[in-house]
Amino acid sequence: QVQLAESGGGLVQPGESLRLSCAASGNIFRVETMGWYRQAPGKQRELVATITSGADTNYATSALGRFTISAADAKNTVNLQMNSLEPEDTAVYYCYADGYSYDTDTDLGEEFRSWGQGTQVTVSP
Repeated sequence: QVQLAESGGGLVQPGESLRLSCAASGNIFRVETMGWYRQAPGKQRELVATITSGADTNYATSALGRFTISAADAKNTVNLQMNSLEPEDTAVYYCYADGYSYDTDTDLGEEFRSWGQGTQVTVSP
């Protein structure tokens, strides 16, 4: 199994910044995509930003120009720098990863898709 550990959520005022980090661990052969989704109360989970192993990025329109996703120096770790935060950014942010893992008993590979437990981001005056 592949586990995702998130960090960096919190309470900030409008206009301030936060950085979220997510590290994938387990029997990973290769991570293809990592990223962040968010879910506000009463709303569906939505894309924030993703980055592929080839460093291709994809952003939600609401994140363009304010958020930056990047691969960290640590392997299988990504950061999401969020600037100019707005109350509308308040949500639980979930880390996502997909790729290929392996079974140590059989050495067989398989695809994986994993989610983190979520970290709360609150933007309020």
